[in-house]
Amino acid sequence: MEKIYTEKAPAAVGPYSQATVVNGMVYTSGQIALVPETGELAGDSIEEQAEQIMKNLVAVLEAAGTKPENVVKTLCFLTDINDFAAFNEVYAKYFTEKPARSCVGVSSLPKGAKCEVEVIATV
Repeated sequence: MEKIYTEKAPAAVGPYSQATVVNGMVYTSGQIALVPETGELAGDSIEEQAEQIMKNLVAVLEAAGTKPENVVKTLCFLTDINDFAAFNEVYAKYFTEKPARSCVGVSSLPKGAKCEVEVIATV
């Protein structure tokens, strides 16, 4: 089992790694919209936050030796399910291969984030 870390994505805010690679698969931890250089949320809108999340995920995937085209499953959390369409606009730019996905509404996320995404990909 290999732990993945890159400075191009935010450091973990708890006792976990950014991702783990096992048997040719990478499992990312959930990413919220933290800017790696500042540790602050990237904007107030769902679009700004989703864009930062996708940048963070791309950085983690690249550090693991893969890319968004190799993602087979995503799990998305939204604090306001009414943001679903706006979130999808950003999401669709990054996950063009249309991996399997779950998207759920949740009451809150760390640091007041509006969304969080984790992925599973092949290496």
